[in-house]
Amino acid sequence: MKTHIPKVDSIDRKWYILDAKDKTLGRISTGIANKLRGKDKAIFTPHMDCGDFVIVINAEKVKLTGKKLTDKMYHRHSGYPSGLKSESAKDVLEKKPTKILELAVSGMLPKNKLRKIFMKKLKLYAGEEHPHEAQNPETLEV
Repeated sequence: MKTHIPKVDSIDRKWYILDAKDKTLGRISTGIANKLRGKDKAIFTPHMDCGDFVIVINAEKVKLTGKKLTDKMYHRHSGYPSGLKSESAKDVLEKKPTKILELAVSGMLPKNKLRKIFMKKLKLYAGEEHPHEAQNPETLEV
């Protein structure tokens, strides 16, 4: 018996909307990563993009447990000597509220060329409004 490999044209992509208000960062990001990859579908193939589109609203109101708001640090490096910059999660939330959720989901996706494709299907919004009403998104519970 041969293994069925789906064609790119035959994959049915749906749109889902998720309200991140008062939801835990790790639990919500695993659900988003699984939807983006398509791991909940019967036609899932690890080397292909089988996933759906995910819209996240209220990304600024995601919840961090414990003392992570002050103790969790986000690092980046410019590439130059002594170019390491560090910020706490609270500072990142104030400057760019969707960045924490974006980094969490990105870290749960495969570290290859597919990551950029998956991340393009993730739409993050800090507030309630989003411009994707025409896609008729279904609500996603995580």
